[in-house]
Amino acid sequence: MCFLYKYFLALLLCLTTFSFAIAQPVQLAAILEEADAKNPSLKVAQEQIEMAFSQINQVTSLQDPIVSVSFLNYPIDNFKTNQTPMTGNEIRLSQKFPFPGKLDVKGKVAAEKSLWFASAYQDARLQIRRQVKDAWYRLLFQRQAIKLTNRNLKIFDDFIKLTETRYEVGKGLQQNVLRAHLQRSRQVDKLLVLQQQEEATSAELNSLIGRDTDQSLEIDSQLESVSKKFNLQELQKQATQNRPMFKAYTALISQYKAQRKLAQLDYQPDFTLWAGYRWRDNSLVDDGTDFVSAGVSFNLPVRRKRRVAAVTEADSSLRLAFRQRNNFHNQVNLEIHRSLTSFEQAEKLVELYQGGIIPQANQTFQATLSAYQVDKVDFLDLLDSLMTLYRYEIDYIKALSDQQRSMARLEAAAGLTADLLPEQPTRTKG
Repeated sequence: MCFLYKYFLALLLCLTTFSFAIAQPVQLAAILEEADAKNPSLKVAQEQIEMAFSQINQVTSLQDPIVSVSFLNYPIDNFKTNQTPMTGNEIRLSQKFPFPGKLDVKGKVAAEKSLWFASAYQDARLQIRRQVKDAWYRLLFQRQAIKLTNRNLKIFDDFIKLTETRYEVGKGLQQNVLRAHLQRSRQVDKLLVLQQQEEATSAELNSLIGRDTDQSLEIDSQLESVSKKFNLQELQKQATQNRPMFKAYTALISQYKAQRKLAQLDYQPDFTLWAGYRWRDNSLVDDGTDFVSAGVSFNLPVRRKRRVAAVTEADSSLRLAFRQRNNFHNQVNLEIHRSLTSFEQAEKLVELYQGGIIPQANQTFQATLSAYQVDKVDFLDLLDSLMTLYRYEIDYIKALSDQQRSMARLEAAAGLTADLLPEQPTRTKG
C-alpha cells in the first residue's frame, strides 16, 4: 500500500512538472533561436550549401586513369602466340590532363557558387527572423486586443444591468437596454474575429519555427514603444556593407567571370598521356623480346560555334548578374525608406495616443459615466464615449505593434540588429 502511494505521488509530480514545462511562457529571443535551428526553409538552404561545397573537390580532381589490356595480331587460322613476331599482349595505362588552368578555374566557379548559397542562406535567415518578429508582434496585438475586448464586454454587462435596473424603476428607456445588447453583440463579433486572427497567426508562427501548427504558444511579453531616430542615408549605406545578399551577388559575379574564363580556356586542347608494355612468346625466333611504348594524344578544338556560344552565354550571365545586383540594391533602398517612414509614422501615433488621446478619452468616459449616473447625459453619450475609448485603445496597441513590425523590416532590410542600426545624431545646445 505504501509502495502504491509513493508510485502515484511520483507520477503526479512528473505530470505536474511536465504540464508546467509545457505551459512555460516563451520569449522572442528563444523563438528566434528555434527558428534558426528548425525552420524548414533554412534547412533546405543548408543542404544547398553542403551540396555546392561538395562539388569543389569533384570539379578540381583529375579523371580516373584508364587501364586497358590488348591481345594483338593473333593469326586467325590457329590463334597461336609463337607463329609471328607481331603477336603479343599489351597492357596500357593512360591519364587525361586538362589544359593548364582549367581545373583551377572550375574550382573557382564551384567555390563562388558555394559562397553564393552560404550568403543567400544568411540573407534568408534574416528574412525568416523578420517574418517571426512580424508574426510575434501581430500575435501580441491580437492577444492584447482580445483582453481589451473581454474587458469591454464586462463593462457592457454592467451597462446592461444598469440600464435594465433604470428601466425597471421607470428612469430609463427600453431602447437603451436594446442598444446596450446590440453593442455587446457587436463586441462579441469583434472578439470572434480577433480570436480567429489570433489562431491563424499562432499557426503561422509555429510553422515558421518548425513546430506543429496547433501547438499552444504561451507568451509572457507586452508591446512597448521604441523611441529612436534613424538616418535614411546611413541606413542605406550600411545595408550595402552588411546585407548578406550583396555578398551573394558579388560571389555570383565572380562565378560568371570564372565561367567566362573557363569558356575561353575551352579553345585550348586537353592532353592524354599513355604508356604501354607488350610481352610476347619466348619461343619466337627473336626470343620474344618485350616492348614498351609511350605517347600523347589531344583533342582538336575545331568546333568553334559551340565555344563561341559558351563565351557569349558567360558574357550574358555576367551582365545579368550586374543588373540583378543593381535591381536588388534599388529594392533594398526602397524597403528601407518604406520601413523607416512606417516606423516614424507609428512612433508619432504612439506618442499622440500616449500623451493625449488615450488620457483624454478615458477622462471623457469617466466624466460621462458619472454624469449618466445622475441623469445629466443620455445613454447614447455614455455608449459613444465607451466605444471611442475602446477604439483609441485598440488603435494604440496596433500602433505599438506596427512600430515593432516596421523595426523588424528595417533590421532585415539593413542586415543589422536593432541595437546596431545607425541612429540620427542628437543635436546639443551650444
